[in-house]
Amino acid sequence: MILRTKRLILRPWEEGDAENLYAYAKDERVGPIAGWPVHTSVENSREIIKTVLSKPETYAVCLKENPIAIGCVGLTIGKESNFVLPDTEGEIGYWIGVPYWGQGLIPEATSELIRHAFEDLRLTTLWCGYFDGNEKSKRAQEKCGFTYHHTDKEIEWKLMNDIRTEHVTRLTKEEWESFFKRQ
Repeated sequence: MILRTKRLILRPWEEGDAENLYAYAKDERVGPIAGWPVHTSVENSREIIKTVLSKPETYAVCLKENPIAIGCVGLTIGKESNFVLPDTEGEIGYWIGVPYWGQGLIPEATSELIRHAFEDLRLTTLWCGYFDGNEKSKRAQEKCGFTYHHTDKEIEWKLMNDIRTEHVTRLTKEEWESFFKRQ
């Protein structure tokens, strides 16, 4: 499936995206704060595309005028998520390459994924999280209508082999409809 916004195309990842993925995912400012290790090579990025980014509802974020992958937005539903969720709920995750920070692209991509989740997939509630210190992610979630729900302290984060504090936000379909109407 391909989703479109005013400035973006959200499309499935392809193995040919490995070089662009590596260009952004090797930056230490991107992965670790989002909860995943920096990529070590183009081959490492290719393997991540095959094993992680090829999952359903995971999209490469691309500018319409140049459809190379510059980030990612994804939705995991029910037991596939990092949270314990029923099949009617999902978790949204995202990241974008440093040159594209501060342009509102992730809120734009996330807003379209939210619409897709509620309207097309008929989910009832979406969840999102950010780790201590990731103020950019917190702000992106607020721009999309997510509100603070709870904080999980001292959680073991296996991908990074460390202990973290995660702040969890939530958006129900009813809240989204109300938020969307105010826009």
